[in-house]
Amino acid sequence: MAKDAPFVCSACGAAHAKWSGQCDACGAWNTLVEQGALSQGPGAKKLAARGSRLELTDLGGEAEEAPRTAAGVAELDRVLGGGLVAASAILLGGDPGIGKSTLLLQAAARFARGGMEVLYVSGEESAAQIQLRARRLGLAESPVKLAAATNLRDILTTLDAAPPGLVIIDSIQTIWHDGLDAAPGSVSQLRAVAQELVSFAKRRGSALILVGHVTKEGALAGPRVIEHLVDTVLYFEGERGHAFRLLRAVKNRFGPADEIGVFEMTGKGLAEVKNPSALFLSDREAEVPGTAVFAGIEGTRTLLCEIQALVAPAPPGQSRRSVLGLDAGRLNMLLAVLDARAGISFAGHDVYLNVAGGLRITEPAADLAIAAALLSAREGRPLPSLCVFFGEISLSGALRPVPQTENRLKEAQKLGFTSAALPRLSRRGGAGRTQMRLRDMDEIASFVAEMFGEASGEAPAAPEAAPGHRQES
Repeated sequence: MAKDAPFVCSACGAAHAKWSGQCDACGAWNTLVEQGALSQGPGAKKLAARGSRLELTDLGGEAEEAPRTAAGVAELDRVLGGGLVAASAILLGGDPGIGKSTLLLQAAARFARGGMEVLYVSGEESAAQIQLRARRLGLAESPVKLAAATNLRDILTTLDAAPPGLVIIDSIQTIWHDGLDAAPGSVSQLRAVAQELVSFAKRRGSALILVGHVTKEGALAGPRVIEHLVDTVLYFEGERGHAFRLLRAVKNRFGPADEIGVFEMTGKGLAEVKNPSALFLSDREAEVPGTAVFAGIEGTRTLLCEIQALVAPAPPGQSRRSVLGLDAGRLNMLLAVLDARAGISFAGHDVYLNVAGGLRITEPAADLAIAAALLSAREGRPLPSLCVFFGEISLSGALRPVPQTENRLKEAQKLGFTSAALPRLSRRGGAGRTQMRLRDMDEIASFVAEMFGEASGEAPAAPEAAPGHRQES
């Protein structure tokens, strides 16, 4: 094999001397593809020449805060950390049809109306298609410049002639470098195109937004080196059957990571959601077994959502576990803890778990709300409708405290909730003076007795015992 054409992993970008079924760097299977050389740059002999001396500084030096330009879309500005930073590079990913182009077109129109020169380059649609969408969204009068191109050389020539304040490339998988023989969207093309565009943004002071495709697992397609090249990585999430859309920052050099912005898809585009907690709980049915309200933290905001569970008898040896919006491994762990530490078995039962509204939760603080919903569904007894749940459950069955307890309680009280179930050692700060009734417990067994047992602390009795049902001892 030629030295300048190694095999490259399409998942992580690692180079390999020969093909193999599994990448040694990331462990992915069947991802090694043969790629050509990235460039015909100077050889090692030329690089050996002496360069200029670097200017050094110390950690105590004065550093100016990066200037920002607000988009006027509050949820987008929140995720970006306060606005768009000049000379920054942003990578936006999401499922096809989720609304990425709609969001960027609305943001581009806001920036352009604020006086920023914006260039929107589309490699997937023609300029006429974008104009039709702009008219449908009521943005036709916005001074946004459009272009339909896929050749990187033509794009860079246009940008160098008059560098705009913001450049949007939709999408990077369609742009190709004419110096490479690989097809557009391949590992070498993506890496070369991203490097050239990011280099232009840093050199000329233009902000850059790249739209990226995602794989069937939901990760950004292409080598991870692209995510390292950019300053911010955003994911646009949402379920097709729901109107809610979440813009999540997983990397941000100019603001907090894991921040989210909430939008609602309407006939006139994406509308901002000022109070997402009230929206996610708007269709909630009170006094229904198997539902629990979780007070979670997403970035810098508190978000209340409903966790739904369904437990039904299953044929022997054919029990199912289905999860939407949560980690399936976390569910299996909680079922094992409930069995081993609280004496409540879910063997012989199908278990279905869902987060209402299409939200995805990764916070361990949801453990207590998940356990409450599971127990409520299994026993057929509804939880108090005005009670919120949060807390982490350890393998020993202990309830571990979670951060920002005070913020969770304040948000719940603002929405009319009157009580909260939480770990006893939670640092509540000023929340101890709240009007809410706090049910704090040390372990999962005491939580089961408190929420489902009788006043004497006896184990709850289900109306009808299903096969495989085992009561608390």
